Amino acid sequence: MDARARKVLIADDEPDIIEILKYNLEKEGFAVITAKDGDEALEKARIHQPDLIVLDMMMPRKNGMEVCEILRTQAAFKDTLIMFLTALSDEATQLKGFSTGADDYISKPVSPGVFVSKVKALIRRLKPNDTRILVIDNLIVDPEKFLVEYEGKELILAKKEFELLYLLATKPGRVFLRNEILSQVWGNEVIVGDRTIDVHIRKIRQKLGIDCITTVKGVGYKFEL
Repeated sequence: MDARARKVLIADDEPDIIEILKYNLEKEGFAVITAKDGDEALEKARIHQPDLIVLDMMMPRKNGMEVCEILRTQAAFKDTLIMFLTALSDEATQLKGFSTGADDYISKPVSPGVFVSKVKALIRRLKPNDTRILVIDNLIVDPEKFLVEYEGKELILAKKEFELLYLLATKPGRVFLRNEILSQVWGNEVIVGDRTIDVHIRKIRQKLGIDCITTVKGVGYKFEL
């Protein structure tokens, strides 16, 4: 396993716990992103698309179960690994945690060694993540480097433009519904206008210099190169 290619998001409101877990994962070569509450965890999950998300059940704003439930409703996180971290170790809490979509569970106080072992065991379930890089003819879309390259030229796309292009390009020829795009790119909790997608698609077309996204009137959009 090439741990250095894997990203782990740790969300906990206790800085000491975050620090020790981050330190031990980074020693093993993992890239670690941290969040101090549920809202920040959701935002950073959308930005960084981690391979594994570690959620404290009792953190403020949104607790771990709430965050897990929200993520599991979004197609982009349907298969993302999720682990709960909590001081509540009774069986009922664990069963409730698993019912929300968690893949594993670890109790506080945390043994760094056990934690890292659990992370490695979960990560082994994943396919090699170089499959996330899209290469379509002369177009390269790399979510790890946030890179778009067309005909050898590197292009600068805004965050939502990149996420929209990547989503559509993952399945060329498939029509994505407007609501599906809004949910996966902007999230269910963000309210945007009907013209938002149109504006972003127009900017993508302009920056690439090609009409690679087709509007299917009254339905949605599809990527064709």
